Amino acid sequence: MSNWNFLRSHRAWEDWLSIGLGLAIMLAPWVVNETSNQAAVVNAAVAGIAVLLLAELDLVKFRRWAEVGQLVCGMWVAASPFIFGYSGTGMLRVWHIVAGLLVVFLGALELWQQSNAEK
Repeated sequence: MSNWNFLRSHRAWEDWLSIGLGLAIMLAPWVVNETSNQAAVVNAAVAGIAVLLLAELDLVKFRRWAEVGQLVCGMWVAASPFIFGYSGTGMLRVWHIVAGLLVVFLGALELWQQSNAEK
């Protein structure tokens, strides 16, 4: 039987993965060469920087509001293809939906870990 205790406490790799996801969100329009939708490009840059900065703050010291901010940013990034009209075609939508959902998952995991540590 495997030991799931490693999921119960906050780890630095979670924050580093969030930083990497922030970079991926930010750079995705250029990586997949889909820069024609200017609103999507600006949104990707701003949302990616927000995820990156919130993860860096959390790397220094856990702050519940930073995790909630990551959850909100992740949901925003995952919904962005539908909001900014690039959900029909291209790889940018896939990058943003997957990265956004991963940010949401990591934020929820870290909040859950913190609530278990407080018990």
